[in-house]
Amino acid sequence: MAKQHRRSNHGPNQTSNHEVSKKWYSWYFESNLLYRILIGLVLGLIAGLVFKEKILWIAPFGDLFVRLLKMIMMPIILSTLIVGASSVSPANLGKVGIRVIVLYLFTSAMAVFIGLATGTLFRPSAELASITEAVGRQAEAPSITQTLLNIVPTSVAQVVVNESILAVIFFALVFGMGISYLRVSKDERIKKGGDLLYTFFDGIAEVMMLVIKGIMQYAPIGVFALVSVVFASNGPKVMGSLGLVTAACFVGYALHIILVYGGLVKVYGGLGLKRYFQDAKNPFITAFVTRSSNGTLPVTMQAAQNLGVPKDIYSFSLPLGATVNMDGTAIYQGVCAVFIALSVWGRAFSIPEMGIIVVTATLASIGTAGVPGAGAIMLLLVLDSVGLPVVAGSPVAGAYAMILGIDALLDMGRTALNVTGDLSCTTVVAKKMQQLDMAKWKT
Repeated sequence: MAKQHRRSNHGPNQTSNHEVSKKWYSWYFESNLLYRILIGLVLGLIAGLVFKEKILWIAPFGDLFVRLLKMIMMPIILSTLIVGASSVSPANLGKVGIRVIVLYLFTSAMAVFIGLATGTLFRPSAELASITEAVGRQAEAPSITQTLLNIVPTSVAQVVVNESILAVIFFALVFGMGISYLRVSKDERIKKGGDLLYTFFDGIAEVMMLVIKGIMQYAPIGVFALVSVVFASNGPKVMGSLGLVTAACFVGYALHIILVYGGLVKVYGGLGLKRYFQDAKNPFITAFVTRSSNGTLPVTMQAAQNLGVPKDIYSFSLPLGATVNMDGTAIYQGVCAVFIALSVWGRAFSIPEMGIIVVTATLASIGTAGVPGAGAIMLLLVLDSVGLPVVAGSPVAGAYAMILGIDALLDMGRTALNVTGDLSCTTVVAKKMQQLDMAKWKT
């Protein structure tokens, strides 16, 4: 009986210890990831300033994070772009689809221009160490004509191995469109093959999303290590640059709403801005708070209905926009690319380099919008395209980590802008097709 009594007392103690352990284990994974990344940035800043060269031993932990991100970059591009392109039915690539996609690509290209312009105007620079070494590694950017020709690969395997981003994007889009035609074939054998290919790449995309979620759980540690090394090597002089990056992004967001969306609705669509923003403000605020275009989709659809857009139009264009239309992210990429170029090269981009960024960011936006951490992944592509690869231990990796640390704040504005762009393009297309209920614009 005594032994039984001791065992019964021991059991609750084991359970209690397990609960304490579980609570400590779950705290990290159940808390908000963006907050953890921000905390990692702040703690890395403090550790770098306080411990200086004594903290440099932590560099491999930051290098590991960079290597993990680079590892999934190519599978993400291929799988998500192929699935995205093959998801669009050829029948929907008619009057509505072509108009919407053209507007999405146009506003995305304009957003990159605005991002580059505001970045060049504010000129945020961290003045990182080892600038001379980084300039020596800079690849000479080809002409814009050669870049456009290089979009079409001569060997798919070669461009994948060499990570030629534009060529991989082009192939993935063409391949995905081919699958979409197979899936609607009347030949059962061909249709079955198309569905099989779609399921295969969709499965890869889902696996990569899980991998990204796992990598992003390590992000706070990686950011802490990378930022610690940056501030240990460069001191406090880099702090003000993050404020300039944030200011440049939000000024770009505001300019895009006023100039691009305002012009699109008022000038091209011939609609009243006051009436438009009366309903557009609801998805804008929701997206700003939730930082999720897909999560805001029901609110955006309700706003489109209130504005008189037919369901057969907004039910196609708004989900598509949540996947391919990333104006806010495009501005973010432009500003951050300028910040990293100034920090590493000591100069802004040339006109041909800006053209390369516009092409890369616009094409990349087609497939990666729905992926967790899409802004960070797409920024890797943009930097690669102009000879600024994020290599572990390089100044580019340090500047990239600093951007990732303030990504939560920048993400609020860019997501709100993305959703507003979806609604404005959808409304204008409905107006141009004479299917907009103008009675709802008289209230």
